Amino acid sequence: MIPPPPSPTPITDGNLTIGGGEPWLVLAGLCVLESPEDTLRQARALKACLEGLPIQFVFKASFDKANRSSIHGFRGPGIEAGLELLAEVKRTLKVPIVTDVHETWQCEKVAEVADILQIPAFLCRQTDLIIAAAKTNKIVNVKKGQFLAPWDVKPIIAKVRDCGNPRVMLTERGSSFGYNTLVNDFRGLPKMRALDVPVIFDATHSVQQPGAHGDRTGGDRTMVPYLARAAAAVGVDGFFFEVHEDPSRAKSDADNALPLTDLRPLLEQMLRIRAAL
Repeated sequence: MIPPPPSPTPITDGNLTIGGGEPWLVLAGLCVLESPEDTLRQARALKACLEGLPIQFVFKASFDKANRSSIHGFRGPGIEAGLELLAEVKRTLKVPIVTDVHETWQCEKVAEVADILQIPAFLCRQTDLIIAAAKTNKIVNVKKGQFLAPWDVKPIIAKVRDCGNPRVMLTERGSSFGYNTLVNDFRGLPKMRALDVPVIFDATHSVQQPGAHGDRTGGDRTMVPYLARAAAAVGVDGFFFEVHEDPSRAKSDADNALPLTDLRPLLEQMLRIRAAL
């Protein structure tokens, strides 16, 4: 008999409940905040695109991309203007917010706006940062580092829980060995969920090709649907997508961003896979 996939104990905060068979959490939005007009327009279109689907939508955008390949890469509006804009999206569209934190001092300030604090993959072992995020008592989404095997995340989970915050989840985004390609080991999804933690699959960063353009990251967005459908079949608690109305104009991660109009049809396919299981 084929065993069912692990079903982590759900974590709850506000109107969000993640894991335990609840509707998928879908973190979707821009890689980096753009102008207020462009950001609000795309956030509004994204919310409308997902209307009526049995999912929990959280708008995603970064106020600062602190890990650019080049010093000349666009980083975003910064924390002050960025949080003001995220607060406007939240207030106007009545949607929860997830955004990255890079330094300990940012966590308390970001927690005033964001519903989920996200630890970037390159910083997933930074103990002080994880502790500062955990102490806000918000949901903490730790993106598994490209240098970590899925089964090496147990101490990261413990850092959050040992602060008295049970609201931790992990995001899988592939592993890299320095050859411009990320590789997904789908065995890692049930192994991480077996640690009793909700797992999110990042379908767009998983197709990144780090450093492929020398001074910036490349990617292959045509592979996003294949990986997303595979993760739906394996079993996860949610998905992460970077989307853009015109990926060719995206200010960050343009090569792997999904066109906004492609997201709903893909999710409908994935939901049918989940129903079949």
